This record gives sequence, C-alpha cells and structure tokens, in this order.
Amino acid sequence: MDFLNFIELKITDLIDIVLVAILLYYIYKLVRGSVAINIFIGIVIVWGFWKLTELLGMEMISSMVGAFMQVGLIALIIVFQQEIRKFLLMIGSTNFANKRNFLKRFKFLGQEGLSTSLNVDAILNACQNMATTQTGALFVIERSNSLDFIKSSGDKMYIEITQPIIESIFFKNSPLHDGAVVIANNYIVATRVILPVSNERNIPLHFGLRHRAAVGITEKTDALALVVSEETGKVSYIKHGEFVSFKNLTELSSILKEDLI
Repeated sequence: MDFLNFIELKITDLIDIVLVAILLYYIYKLVRGSVAINIFIGIVIVWGFWKLTELLGMEMISSMVGAFMQVGLIALIIVFQQEIRKFLLMIGSTNFANKRNFLKRFKFLGQEGLSTSLNVDAILNACQNMATTQTGALFVIERSNSLDFIKSSGDKMYIEITQPIIESIFFKNSPLHDGAVVIANNYIVATRVILPVSNERNIPLHFGLRHRAAVGITEKTDALALVVSEETGKVSYIKHGEFVSFKNLTELSSILKEDLI
C-alpha cells in the first residue's frame, strides 16, 4: 500500500524525526505550567490529524485543516508572542562553543567576561546575612544582553562589589535600598532600578513584586536575578523567567558560576 511507504526510513528521515522531537521538547519546556500549554497540545493534535488525513488521501478534510493551520499561523504568533520571545532569547544566548570565550580571544568586545571577574561569593555571603535579618534585596546580573534600557530608570554608579557595600545599599534605612541593583563585570552599575514586572500566572501568590520583577527581566533578557525575600528571608535564583532550585548557597554558588561561563 502506498501510504505505508514511510516505513522505508533513510538516515535523513531519522535526523528529521530527532530534530522535530528536540524542537517540540524545548517548546514544551517554555510553555509548561502556563495556560499556553493547553493551546500547544491542541495545536499538536490538529497538526497530527492534518498529516494523518494527508497520509490517508482524504483531500477535502485535509485541505480544510491545512487552510486552518495556515490562516491560524498569524493568530498563533500573537497568542505565543511571549513564549516565542523566550525561545528566540534562549537560542540567541545559548553558549555554543563557549561563545563569550571565543569573542574574548579576538577581543571584539574589548572587555573581560563576567565569568573571570564576578565576585559571586561576596554577593552570596551578603545574601546570607540579609536572609538572616530578612532584609529584602534584588540583584540583576548582566550577561550578553545590554541592560542600559533599565539602568536609566535608577541611579547610575560604578562601585566594585564587596560584601559590606552590598549590605549597606540594601540596609533598610539606606536611600538606595528600594528597587534592584544591576551588576556588570564585578561592578554595581546602577541602584534603585525599576524592572518590568512579569504577568505570568503560574508564579506562586506568596511571591511579591521583587520576585515578579526578577522573573520579568529574565524573561526579556538573558540576565540572571537573585532575590532575598523580606517576608521569609529565603534566597531565590531566577534564570530565563524560571525559578532554579538549589539545596544550599554552596550549590547556588556552583550553579551561578557555571551560568556565567
């Protein structure tokens, strides 16, 4: 039977299947936990039905579903605009062949990478002390994407990172403690920064504006965010708009250093 010819697989067919599976997996990772997951599953079902009708030679229903898929493409871009942004950002910031190290060898950027200079231990030690006293804090660590568009919302400065400096900034009576601190190349480059707040509904309700702001900036850029909760004293780490779990600050230090490579 002609429609069973697909059983004769070639190596290119296997590669095609693997690539499609990987693509679907990463799309699923982006939309899981949100309302968009139901839409994604519905699209996969409709697409599968469309291909099945094509395979069985059911031309009328196949043409109808195919027309629906083509016209619905624009609507899907609107519905999934946030997920598409995150997907493209994830691809653009993927560390293929240690991209930043490659650029540093040729000195295209004329600056050192974060991985060789950021004092992660000073930041986490300060977080630990602030967690003990339940002092709220929000750090945004710049990576590939420029954060100039948010730096202008706060007070620009250029102070090398030390534990006492960080704790003095977020001291409750300090005029600089409100808003976020932006860090680049082991320097605090802005304080009292206002961040875009995420509208994601899957963020637990017990998280406040600091956490939503951390999710918001990491959704829109490849920046990393650290939050110390004023209510619970818990330290949170956010990357690509998602909370990253860790057992203790020692493990968080290893994760953070690896993400900065």
